[in-house]
Amino acid sequence: VQLQASGGGLVQAGGSLRLSCAASGLTFSSYAIGWFRQAPGKGREFVTTIGIGGSTYYADSVKGRFTISRDDAKNTVYLQMNSLKPGDTAVYYCAAGMNPYYDAGLYNYWGQGTQVTVSS
Repeated sequence: VQLQASGGGLVQAGGSLRLSCAASGLTFSSYAIGWFRQAPGKGREFVTTIGIGGSTYYADSVKGRFTISRDDAKNTVYLQMNSLKPGDTAVYYCAAGMNPYYDAGLYNYWGQGTQVTVSS
């Protein structure tokens, strides 16, 4: 199983980025996909997750600014991030699990992470 996160970069506050998580080696449509982030010196934080039926859940800190979506035909989940803030700076990881958990420990597979840096 492989999850490949991409799309990170450097952006000014107020800008946008779209992250992608491409999966292989698993029946993608049978897994929930979550996004987590980790800033320097901090623990891994839940950002958002999408279930197999398309149900979505967001952390309060990103609600209204981030949108998660999935394309099962392409085995890919997207994270559209708008109105980015310096506090969003972190390494963003995608993960696959049996349900759309908030707890990172319940996900089975993880990608390598992509760096998002938001400058003020």
